[in-house]
Amino acid sequence: MQPLLHPFSFRVIAADGTARTGEIATAHGIVRTPAFMPVGTQAAIKGVHPDDVRASGADIMLGNTYHLMLRPSAERIAALGGLHKFMRWPYPILTDSGGFQVMSLSALRKVTEEGVTFRSHIDGAMVELTPERSIEVQILLGSDIAMQLDELIALPAERAAIERAMQLSLRWAERCKRAFERAPPGRALFGIVQGGDDKDLREASARALTAIGFPGYAIGGLAVGEPQDVMFDIVAATAPVLPADRPRYLMGVGTPADILGAVARGIDMFDCVMPTRNGRHGLAFTRFGPINIKNAHHADDPRPLDAESRCPAARDFSRAYLHHLFKAGEALGGTLLSTVNLYYYQDLMDGARAAIAAGRFADYTAAIQAQWAAKADKAVG
Repeated sequence: MQPLLHPFSFRVIAADGTARTGEIATAHGIVRTPAFMPVGTQAAIKGVHPDDVRASGADIMLGNTYHLMLRPSAERIAALGGLHKFMRWPYPILTDSGGFQVMSLSALRKVTEEGVTFRSHIDGAMVELTPERSIEVQILLGSDIAMQLDELIALPAERAAIERAMQLSLRWAERCKRAFERAPPGRALFGIVQGGDDKDLREASARALTAIGFPGYAIGGLAVGEPQDVMFDIVAATAPVLPADRPRYLMGVGTPADILGAVARGIDMFDCVMPTRNGRHGLAFTRFGPINIKNAHHADDPRPLDAESRCPAARDFSRAYLHHLFKAGEALGGTLLSTVNLYYYQDLMDGARAAIAAGRFADYTAAIQAQWAAKADKAVG
């Protein structure tokens, strides 16, 4: 077993209004916050080499409990040395609880007080996921940060249904914390605030989770189709209720604009499949706004996506070549644009950290938004 470098801890280095920058210390290294976590659903960032993920600036990666417990299984990964060794990522890893995928991928599921029973999307087998089993899987995987099992319901929903799911998630949070007592030293379990789009329920959930006590807290159940202003209102109402000395994680977010807005409201951690998913479909995120490389006018364009980018794929390949890769169905196209997007997201976070430390985060956000709006390159689309 790899020796612990240091126990889990979090410190705020600087704040600018409600935006803040800091560091999360884990057994596998430091996570600079605000942090964006690339999503390695099946122990891989789809189509991107781990060395390129690290080179982009990522301090931490997310692994998916639901997918890994079904294939190849947490027990197999543990026998092979744990998730860090299995995927050759010796840096921090956060694993989700599996609850979101159960709710979104399984057509047949049953939620009870005990847990959730669902049909595997792989072979149709019936599987039971309880708070205790979710924690067991995450301990076997060996992640630095584990998440409690919670019940996520789609919005919009009746208040009674939102409150029922929120209360069930709180009871599951208590069970997860007890189960996590078996985890080796140095690992951390985060609680997840639920409550839909109801500020009172969100506050009640946040206060109850704080009373239970966790090393960090997530805000779940957002970025599921609600308007951006609703998401921001819920974040702004919820973040101040959570302990200031613990990291705050907004799950499943999101677009660059979503991230900047949430950082301004006190969020420290993000994850989303958007950089790689959009990259595989030909959409690049750049300083000039999004570029759809499939558009025909790129076919004869010798310019790179961004001559000033840190990313070799954005700097060294022509738009014409990237366009060709997608038209020809070459997998390299998706790999290159996914890499471009990972660099862009990490550069966005690096700039945010520097701006907060300098007390100019509002100016930083305004400058980025102005550049998107100006579309300085007339052929960005």
